[in-house]
Amino acid sequence: MASAQELVVDESKVKKAVQSGIPLTITTFTLPHEIEMYIEQVVTVFLKQVDQEKLKDYIVYCVQELSVNAKKANTKRVYFSERGLDLSSPNDYKEGMASFKENTLGNIAHYLQLQKEKGLYIKLIMQIKKNTIHIEVRNNVAVTKTELIRIHDKLARSRQYNNLEDALSQVLDDSEGAGLGLVILVLMLKKMGLDEDCFDILSTDKETIARILIPLDKTRVESLSVLSETIVNNVNSLPQFPENILLVQKLIADPKSDMSVIARQISMDPALTADLLKIVNSAQYMLAKKVDNISEAVKMVGIRGIKNLLYSYGTQKVLGDETADKKELWEHSYKTAFYAYNLIKNFKKDNNLLDDVYVGGILHDMGKIIFSNVHPELLTKIKEFCIEKNLPASTLEDLSAGMNHAEIGAHIAEKWNFPEGLVQTIRFHHDPSSAPPEHKDLVETVYLANMFCEYENGNITFDQFDPVPLENFGINSKKQIDTLLERFSSGFKKENQR
Repeated sequence: MASAQELVVDESKVKKAVQSGIPLTITTFTLPHEIEMYIEQVVTVFLKQVDQEKLKDYIVYCVQELSVNAKKANTKRVYFSERGLDLSSPNDYKEGMASFKENTLGNIAHYLQLQKEKGLYIKLIMQIKKNTIHIEVRNNVAVTKTELIRIHDKLARSRQYNNLEDALSQVLDDSEGAGLGLVILVLMLKKMGLDEDCFDILSTDKETIARILIPLDKTRVESLSVLSETIVNNVNSLPQFPENILLVQKLIADPKSDMSVIARQISMDPALTADLLKIVNSAQYMLAKKVDNISEAVKMVGIRGIKNLLYSYGTQKVLGDETADKKELWEHSYKTAFYAYNLIKNFKKDNNLLDDVYVGGILHDMGKIIFSNVHPELLTKIKEFCIEKNLPASTLEDLSAGMNHAEIGAHIAEKWNFPEGLVQTIRFHHDPSSAPPEHKDLVETVYLANMFCEYENGNITFDQFDPVPLENFGINSKKQIDTLLERFSSGFKKENQR
């Protein structure tokens, strides 16, 4: 996205983020009026992309209310710090809040500057996950126990009101503002047809998170689901894996098979043999000398590596790379694989994951590659299907641009009996927090590698990375990512020059 300072919304990047499930983020330290206006524009474009423009006024109000509350929480921190008061002390809290509003409003520029100097931010995040709009307003201070009790008390009372008149007739605590903004926010969510589970305020040891969850329009979700299923079912018309690959897979599955027998079967396919030797001699295996014997190569790669090679090689053979679009997708996939491999090698040092993340990187965008494989006659059938089922024309456009590609790819991987870890990597490579715990490391690695590629291409900013996978890899700054990318990118270029 364009930076918030430019105050220009890049609609194409908002659209790409919506279709790919990448989070949109806006970070500010002082929340000036021009940033509030920019946020409103981004929210408007975002909702337009998901056919939820009717919610614009409600969502804009909610986001602005939560952003102002986050700014006030940050102001409170610097105000208490300057006065030498402890927020967690009941007596200090009472003393500080008695004069907080009057003193800060009278000198707000000073306290906003202090917030900026201390790096206290307000961050808006919007993302499509599991057919739900996730909207979060975060600020990087943890709430105290007293504050959390007060917040949840206000929330509980807000949920009792059915209209603004009811709320105004009640006596609300005025020590930190009447709490009327929160009441209106909850009432607006009710007007949107959302229940109380759709909004909450959470606290970690680093951040306070206000979260709103809005399910996408049922008709839109059903349209995407029906059309995705139609495309997945059409994969039956694609050829199965080549027979020689199926024979190697059977040999690998047979515990009585000898490595020499597997090597002999592979050597019967010159292209597969060449690919295997290329991989063994790549930087991935860091061998002291070149290997040109297939039996030695099979021993070097091992059963796990051969299995993974067959999945990636077989998929590419079936789907091909004749078109420019597909070549670009495969190139991105191989770069993601290379980056994923190097992330594990540098940070986790888990040999069992090395081969798995490599093939996961190669196949993570399988859903996009499948869609690029749709022939003109099939596309005509799909368009006719959309008309027959009265599906919006935008549904096909969304799918062709990448929406639902992770789910489409995962369904096809299941059809082709890929291992569960690979299926889940394809399904959750944009949403690692939803991955099953047993496959978390694999999914997070491919997620980060894919995000590294997007970041390198200028499609996302550092703020758009999910902080949890970064933290799990010990990556905590933009500078660290820039340094890693310089090394990884250089390595990938050398790899392709071999």
